Amino acid sequence: MNHRHMRATKVVITLDRKKLCEVDRCVKEGRFPSRRQAILAALSEMLEGQRRLLDGLAKLNVKQERALAEEFLSGEPAFSQNWGKTHNLNSGS
Repeated sequence: MNHRHMRATKVVITLDRKKLCEVDRCVKEGRFPSRRQAILAALSEMLEGQRRLLDGLAKLNVKQERALAEEFLSGEPAFSQNWGKTHNLNSGS
């Protein structure tokens, strides 16, 4: 999705002084051309991180991970053997 050609909607936000000073410092250091760009970048990064986290959680097999964790915590030696099998690791590498 190309965000450069999307229509923008103006949103008013309130920041505490400390956060605004951090944004201003980033602009002053040349990391961003403006407050707007700094805040947009932070928002985009946060949303992307949440998307990656949700994607990872969707792939998680909770029962399998719980069984592996319990095995590990119990100190049973089978943990390392089962972990390699369930995570498709080659034992020869």
